[in-house]
Amino acid sequence: MPSSQVPIRVLEHDEIKLSDGTILSAMIWLPEDAETNPVPAILEYLPYRKRDWTAARDASNHPYIASHGYAGVRVDMRGSGDSEGLLLGEYLKQEQDDCLEVLEWIAAQPWCTGSIGMIGISWGGFNGLQVAARRPPQLKAVVSMCSTDDRYNDDIHYQGGCMLVDNFLWGATMFGMNPTPPDPALVGDKWRDIWMKRIETGGLYMSDWLTHQRRDDFWKHASICEDYSSIQCPVYVVGGWMDPYTNTVFRMMDHLKCPKKGLVGPWAHKYPNFAKPGPAIGFLQETIRWWDKWLKGKETGIMDEPPLRCYLQDPAPPQTHYEFRPGHWVAESSWPGKDIKPQRMHLAPGRLVDEKTASDDKVSICSPQTMMHKAELPMPTSPIEYPCLRHQRCLHNDTTSRVHPYTFHSSDSQQQNGHEYSEYLDNRSPTFYSFCHLIVIERAIVNILSPELIAR
Repeated sequence: MPSSQVPIRVLEHDEIKLSDGTILSAMIWLPEDAETNPVPAILEYLPYRKRDWTAARDASNHPYIASHGYAGVRVDMRGSGDSEGLLLGEYLKQEQDDCLEVLEWIAAQPWCTGSIGMIGISWGGFNGLQVAARRPPQLKAVVSMCSTDDRYNDDIHYQGGCMLVDNFLWGATMFGMNPTPPDPALVGDKWRDIWMKRIETGGLYMSDWLTHQRRDDFWKHASICEDYSSIQCPVYVVGGWMDPYTNTVFRMMDHLKCPKKGLVGPWAHKYPNFAKPGPAIGFLQETIRWWDKWLKGKETGIMDEPPLRCYLQDPAPPQTHYEFRPGHWVAESSWPGKDIKPQRMHLAPGRLVDEKTASDDKVSICSPQTMMHKAELPMPTSPIEYPCLRHQRCLHNDTTSRVHPYTFHSSDSQQQNGHEYSEYLDNRSPTFYSFCHLIVIERAIVNILSPELIAR
């Protein structure tokens, strides 16, 4: 064992009793001598069943963090895994309130210094930001991966006012996971009662998502874009070009006023230390530098480095799965970069042009899904034709080593209504991800299944 690492022990099932009597289950990795030499804690707070669904990932990440002088705390949220209660939806105020109590509980433990960080990907990345916006005094820093600041315009539910495929994919996933039972080996004889309550409650979140088809208070809640200034603790936001949440990194680097860093790699929806496509990075080592700075007060030099780093991908033929994407790392000293200038271009058959064409030609697109959870599977859809879409991009004078945001607008009228579809892409390989036809088909399915909801 390297000298920088320390021996650790594991608490398989520590019970956190909330103010309403509900017990949450926590698994904790910590240095063996933490009771006599307290350490900061890193919380990962999820509904994804720590005993099975995230067990392999947890067993890789949390012991490493603990061996570097931290307590890794993995908590099953209310109504999930081995915790009591019911999980009634995404990102509810109850979820945040529970997390505030969890932070208080962790800070009060004899093995904790009282300084806590939150780390998470996807749901865990979302709630790290959302809890930070509540400004609990124990929370000193956040690492948020593959998350969003805008639950309506940039999540898996709606984009440009149109429903997305993942609205059903993820809704079905949660509907299948919510009724699963806790482990009797941990919770004892009450496991069956907990299980029956989950089955009776169901968990069809899609009904809420379909009921709220416009941006209303349902979506504004827990969208930190409503008030970026609410977050004051340092935030490290991480994404990947093959993940749908890449835009979040650039928006938050632009709008957050707290200490911040951004990182975008070639990865899909995974932790960067084992994500595909490669190259993977020493992400856990990077987080140690971040935690050491903000939770231990050590000068690691991490804030002296460029605030935004991105992996600039070389052009590659489209395919459903990449093991590795050739390219190189670039950095920006600020975002938006001061030398970035907008340049508007237009789509034409097989090319981009500077001037809008009067051609009646149409572009036919039939693409496999290239992002998110099922990127390796072809989509069962036929080609769909639609008028050429206008394409706008922002270019830097140095076109070989910078990060450029691309925005696609579907029409002048939709642009005025703010219906934009954005991807951040390498300017040398401008790829248009054809999800428009998918959401049209999906909307038709919803009209058939739930006309009374669409009428709302």
